[in-house]
Amino acid sequence: MSTALPDTEPQTAAGKVLWHFTMSLDGFIAGPNHSMDWMGGITNGRADIIQEYISTTGAILGGRDGFDAFPDADSTYDGTWQGTVFILTHHPEDAPPTPHTVFLNCDVAEAVRIGLEAAGGKNLEILSASIGRQLLELGLIDEIDLHIAPVLLGDGIRLFDNPGGSPVKLQLVNGDSPTAEINVRYRPATS
Repeated sequence: MSTALPDTEPQTAAGKVLWHFTMSLDGFIAGPNHSMDWMGGITNGRADIIQEYISTTGAILGGRDGFDAFPDADSTYDGTWQGTVFILTHHPEDAPPTPHTVFLNCDVAEAVRIGLEAAGGKNLEILSASIGRQLLELGLIDEIDLHIAPVLLGDGIRLFDNPGGSPVKLQLVNGDSPTAEINVRYRPATS
């Protein structure tokens, strides 16, 4: 007899570098051109989950491509989160100013140092596939927190895209077996 895999414990503000996304079942965090319209109507089973991330996130680090697609980075979590959004870019001089966004032109490790300092003991949330991959390669990701949406996109921005690279083994945080696979079951929606 098998037991159900428990949901993850609530996120804690522990000064972690947290790679956090809602992802399609086929591994995309955004559609083509960073589109996010696929998330319309998708709900999370926990009513308090947004408040959980609002209270545990001290700063956000994102990339320029995502910022250019959604320049309202200050409105993360429906505008209720307050903190600094850092955008890593090779050309900060042409970035439009926004009230709580700081543009960084440095390497990713330095961006993490700056972000963690600004987070003040809370988590630094990584909202970029490219930056997350680079930080993973450097051993600077403490945790990957994914919400798998019941949708197949087929194209877009992958969470982890590393052609020719080696597999990255992960340990499952919730449950008794850190190497367990997660079983999900979906049916095509009729509407």
